[in-house]
Amino acid sequence: MGILRLAHVDVRTPDLDLATAYYTQVMGLQLVQRGTVEGSDAAWFKCWDEEDHHSLRLRYHPRAGLDSFTFRVESEDDLHDFEKRLEAYGAQVSRVSRGEAVGQGESIRFEVPSGQIMELVWEIEKTGNLLGKRNPAPAPPPDLPGIAPPRVDHLLVNAEEVAEACKFFTEVLGLRLTEQVLDGNGHQLGVWLAGRTNSPHDLAVVNGPNGALHHWAYWLDDWDHIRKAADILAFNGVQIDQGPTRHGVTRGNTIYFFDPLGIRNEVFTGGYWVDPDKEIITWTEQEFGKGLFYYENVVSQRFLRMHT
Repeated sequence: MGILRLAHVDVRTPDLDLATAYYTQVMGLQLVQRGTVEGSDAAWFKCWDEEDHHSLRLRYHPRAGLDSFTFRVESEDDLHDFEKRLEAYGAQVSRVSRGEAVGQGESIRFEVPSGQIMELVWEIEKTGNLLGKRNPAPAPPPDLPGIAPPRVDHLLVNAEEVAEACKFFTEVLGLRLTEQVLDGNGHQLGVWLAGRTNSPHDLAVVNGPNGALHHWAYWLDDWDHIRKAADILAFNGVQIDQGPTRHGVTRGNTIYFFDPLGIRNEVFTGGYWVDPDKEIITWTEQEFGKGLFYYENVVSQRFLRMHT
């Protein structure tokens, strides 16, 4: 039993048409379909190398924010097992029937201790990537617009009590703690958690208001793609928040930036593989400047405090 990876992020946006233009032309995602969710206009997107129906859903709402985030589990039986574990923990779990949510089968939904809505799913509609399955090319078509990342990578959310959230994600959901930052009293200020992907993180939690979204990230293959992404962002007048730079935490190369409605995105590459017995890496609060942005060696309060 286990959690594989981030499947999709569901986000509210106050201008669906503007957001759709940005995510297709600047980010370079594929628009899968448009429709409605809870009576509001919505759109579903995916990256060029993703097999799943979508990895991002946007729906119109006057206020931007996170609706929910969804992780895929290892098997269909895991849904029942996680449901029992969540109920034993005291969480209120609801079942989402097959057909209720676009692009996926039955799932379970619940609120995590940090206030966000999380969903676990096994069955996901497979629509294939842009390469096909017969004599595929090793790279996407060269005329894809924008940054065109191959896949979604991870999510970072805020929590008022990071330790409580970490305990839930590790003890109840079985994610692995890979890195942490501790204050002078040994309290967790941030944690980085991995599923079964061997990535240094599929989910991260840092101190901040419950229910908030800090960012979600897309994977790029190398530093040269990060540089190219910076060129595309600058050419399109996108507000860059941080980078291009490197994290000490996870060792990743990165750029943070905002979509037109003020929602933070990231492109990310690098890192290391995480075996099940890998020891936890700990950063002290005094050295977290290097952990956050290794080149700059500064803890940017603006970066940490801005969220959706």
